[in-house]
Amino acid sequence: MPKARFASPVRSEAVMGEMNTTPLIDVMLVLLIMFIITVPVQTHSVDLDLPNGPPPNVPQDNVRNMVTIAPDDQYRWNGYRVSDEDMRALLVAAATNPARPELHLRPDEFARYERVDQLLAEAKRAGTTKLGFVGNEQHQTAF
Repeated sequence: MPKARFASPVRSEAVMGEMNTTPLIDVMLVLLIMFIITVPVQTHSVDLDLPNGPPPNVPQDNVRNMVTIAPDDQYRWNGYRVSDEDMRALLVAAATNPARPELHLRPDEFARYERVDQLLAEAKRAGTTKLGFVGNEQHQTAF
């Protein structure tokens, strides 16, 4: 019986003309993931010039104005319902007051962010320098 001959793989001495793209694709995927992670989330913001550093050693003025935003998008100034035009006038009057009263902002949890944003923009245009958010402690465990 003749011996069985197994075919050996044919080896070509020719140079391979194709580039191995697997490492290139791996590197591109890693770079794509890094780009996605590092791109900041685009958010709308209103720039306010808030004071930084320690507070100055001046006596505190007890004049405070509470501004609330109801779920039905109505502004309230110290408990009284006011229109948008009246709110602008009140903000300007408070900003030009020599005592510089504090503006405490307390939006309802169901108030639209757009209304809060509009109020912050109006406060900045009016020149408000003392602005604080109150009542946020109730939401500290919400997230």
